[in-house]
Amino acid sequence: VQLQASGGGLVQAGGSLRLSCVASRRTGSNNGMGWFRQAPGKEREFVSAISWNGGSTLYADFVKGRFTISRGGAESMVYLQMNNLKPEDTAVYYCAVARGNLGSRDASMYRYWGHGTLVTVSS
Repeated sequence: VQLQASGGGLVQAGGSLRLSCVASRRTGSNNGMGWFRQAPGKEREFVSAISWNGGSTLYADFVKGRFTISRGGAESMVYLQMNNLKPEDTAVYYCAVARGNLGSRDASMYRYWGHGTLVTVSS
């Protein structure tokens, strides 16, 4: 399974970006999916996750009210709408497919990872 994340780029503080991630086959359609990020010099951290049917979502406290996770229909796709971006949101964002049908804050609960897409927020 390969995951392809896209949608990153350079944006000014207060702006918006929408990240997309698609799995190479339908493995993810029955699995939770999530987004993590890693800023330069920092550990990877959880951002958001969604269950297999979109019925349950999780968010890190620092993105609540600003980011929204969603997923496609039959496709193994997940999206992350990011609004009111801040310079501290600058990082490489990774999507991942969970081992089970729920999302998780724990990176060890994910089986497949994408290569990441860079988000840079200027002040």
